[in-house]
Amino acid sequence: TDAQAWVKSFANWYNGEHLHSAIRFVTPGARHAGHDRATLANRAMLYANARAQNPERWSGKTRNWQPAGPVWLNLETEISAPEIRDAA
Repeated sequence: TDAQAWVKSFANWYNGEHLHSAIRFVTPGARHAGHDRATLANRAMLYANARAQNPERWSGKTRNWQPAGPVWLNLETEISAPEIRDAA
């Protein structure tokens, strides 16, 4: 029971609070619900305005706030292809 409670708590945090770098620092829950696009558009505008107001603070481009493309937890790799796996 304790383990189940911990896993449930962790999954809720991981999917609902933790900002994932691979999906541009939004939560998986926000991305899944389609809320990431508005968040990222707001961030892009915020960064553009900050850079315009204080250009001396920026040595390069701002962070890429375009929505991330497809992502996977366990991307299929060549080595897991059946013909390779079965040959091993």
